[in-house]
Amino acid sequence: MAEQPVDERATPVRVPPAPAFEYYYVVQRPRVVVKRDLLPSFSVLSAIALLGLPAGWLWAWLAPPQNVVVQQDASMVPVTGESYHRLDGLMLFVLFGLAIGLVTGIAVWLLRERRGPVVMLAATLGSVVAAYLAQLTGIGTAADDYAVGAAPEVGDVIALAPVLETWWGVLAWPLGTALAYGCLAAWNGLDDLGRRLG
Repeated sequence: MAEQPVDERATPVRVPPAPAFEYYYVVQRPRVVVKRDLLPSFSVLSAIALLGLPAGWLWAWLAPPQNVVVQQDASMVPVTGESYHRLDGLMLFVLFGLAIGLVTGIAVWLLRERRGPVVMLAATLGSVVAAYLAQLTGIGTAADDYAVGAAPEVGDVIALAPVLETWWGVLAWPLGTALAYGCLAAWNGLDDLGRRLG
């Protein structure tokens, strides 16, 4: 091919500069779903609350009684070392609450299509109700199991029912639930917590 002759009369063409391009990235954050999650949240709250009944029965079965000796003035003095069982019963209740709370939080997290703050609040409130029912059920069941049949005589050793002398142990279950759910939500890292993937 022959080369084209260069026209020396050609003038350079001026190209105007391109306009400044501004890039705006708008993140579409998912909104919190409230209305659609209310009925499932109530179901979660109710199901968790019912777990308090078997948990209280299990505590009453495992908590150690306190052996006491009946004195002349009808007072009851704990046998040496038995007064520690008052703390043992409370610690057993707290450990039950934390363990069941962690399992509860993980189980509720596995409800992928309902993840969010509404279900988390329902699970935490359900855990409060469950712990309250567990304490009432446990104390009542233990009192029935260790009921004294006849009037004790002086010097008799009686097994007193385990008791929970404080209500602070009720906080262990909801704390475990909120901690497990919150850690899983923080670890997830997705804006919608993976709801749309389910």
